[in-house]
Amino acid sequence: MSASPDLLDLLGGPVHEVAPLLLGSVLTHGGVSVRLTEVEAYGGDDDPGSHAYRGRTPRNAVMFGPAGVLYVYFTYGMHHCANVVCGPEGTASAVLLRAGELVDGLDSARVRRPGASDRDLARGPARLCKALGIDLELDGARLDQGPVRLEVVDTPGTEIVSTGPRVGLRGAPDRPWRYWLTGERTVSAYRPATARPRPQRSDLRKQ
Repeated sequence: MSASPDLLDLLGGPVHEVAPLLLGSVLTHGGVSVRLTEVEAYGGDDDPGSHAYRGRTPRNAVMFGPAGVLYVYFTYGMHHCANVVCGPEGTASAVLLRAGELVDGLDSARVRRPGASDRDLARGPARLCKALGIDLELDGARLDQGPVRLEVVDTPGTEIVSTGPRVGLRGAPDRPWRYWLTGERTVSAYRPATARPRPQRSDLRKQ
């Protein structure tokens, strides 16, 4: 792995370009670190699947930026889900963190997710938040300052990213904005995927 690129520069791009670039990155909080293996991209008023489709509300305000903060929401009366805000400030977009592989703090994650297999500790957005101890108190936290940290790292160019429809959406159900590292055991089981070579961050920064 090479040195991390500037986080805020990377996250300032369009959400569908930023999302696959976050795969392989490491999110850390509460003594636990998770390598991201699956994410989903969500836009703003052009994306019927997004929380921000109908404009700004108290719940989704963090989605409107600035880039580089954590957007946390509570769903079904029991689960927290975490997103990385990206794009220009004032234009809502965020990347949902769907799944990851535990790379540090395994014992702490097991305490938060008793009875779960190691494969399933962060396999799914609610499980990922539970393993990391992320809740609504961290909504709006800056990822370059903590207490939640995101380390974006370059991975080999031979690594393959798969893409397909996002999970459980009524709005724009066929938009292929779910991305995952092909073959990773921690990724959710879902619909057939279309594999493509992973874009390189260095190429994106030249555009």
